[in-house]
Amino acid sequence: MKKLKKAGKQKLAAQDRPSWEQYFMQLAHLISTRSTCTRRKVGAVVVKNKRILATGYNGTPSGVRHCSEAGCLREKLGVPSGQRQEICRGLHGEQNAIIQAATSGTSIKDSVLFCTTQPCVTCAKMIINAGIKQVTYEGAYPDKLALEMLKEAGIKLIRFKCT
Repeated sequence: MKKLKKAGKQKLAAQDRPSWEQYFMQLAHLISTRSTCTRRKVGAVVVKNKRILATGYNGTPSGVRHCSEAGCLREKLGVPSGQRQEICRGLHGEQNAIIQAATSGTSIKDSVLFCTTQPCVTCAKMIINAGIKQVTYEGAYPDKLALEMLKEAGIKLIRFKCT
């Protein structure tokens, strides 16, 4: 790591400092490590004016046994990714971030959602009604309807590319 010296203190060179997009996506990945899902780890960060408003990861509701303890019905039934979400015990990272904002009374209107995975159609509908203006996501998810609805609602979609 290239360092610059200034007034006796070391300072990171500009090229070593992550962009805001990289920073928030790295945070989304860190948040995903709290996930209790046995199939996929997802993290989400809701940001406005470069300030974090809410975070979420996928997992079961508070007070309910984690999937790692209770098992995954979708896994047992061989349900492919992106299907039969209604039989899942857990909430998605985006849902938990939106819920966290709501329970703390934090408006997320006109915010940006950073997520490790493309939102599903259920999350897309929540994102639209929450007033989120942009979704920056990294990994693909097999849900074309979600992308269509987000685009139709005028929400800017950015597929984050790792550098």
